[in-house]
Amino acid sequence: MNPDIEIRRLLDVLPASGRMFTKITSKPQQSKVIDAPFPVPWQKPQRPIYVNFDLWRQLPQGQRDLVMLRTASYLTNVTWFKLNIYQGGALIGLVGMTAELLQGDLVGVLVATGLTTIAVNRVWRENRSVQRDIDADEEAIKVALRRGYTEADAAKQLLNGIESVANLEGRSVLNFTELIRFQHLKSLANLSPVGIPDSVKMYE
Repeated sequence: MNPDIEIRRLLDVLPASGRMFTKITSKPQQSKVIDAPFPVPWQKPQRPIYVNFDLWRQLPQGQRDLVMLRTASYLTNVTWFKLNIYQGGALIGLVGMTAELLQGDLVGVLVATGLTTIAVNRVWRENRSVQRDIDADEEAIKVALRRGYTEADAAKQLLNGIESVANLEGRSVLNFTELIRFQHLKSLANLSPVGIPDSVKMYE
């Protein structure tokens, strides 16, 4: 497999947001089939996806498509500055902390720092929750529908892709998040009537 040709093909599979905000790079020295570092606020807008093409080529095309779509969906859906109650709390806390520092109010600084820490921690937990992984899987399947896949087939391809990637990486057991995703995808692929409880989806 020629990495440059495969990268161009994958870029055609990705939606416009994926092409704009992610960058696929060959990284043959890594042990993972595909790796995408969790994006942090100070990172460049374009988020890297590293692929070991020696391992990647061993996946069937359908699995490659869905695994890449899912990875790009996850990266583009991580938001740090979309203003909701927690991001707003962090912003207010930072402004308050700055004001208190300028006034030399130690108690005010401690209170503002505490509020900021709580809000930032909540944003971090939301971005790292299992729900984010499930949302990324569902978004990948939606994009796959526009690429000629059916919902059931796309779910099966991603389902099989999770197992194939684990096998290629020498992992005999899926991790907790992969197991939850696996069960959810089985439900979407009409392979199991059992869904995922809401209480599990916010697990970090």
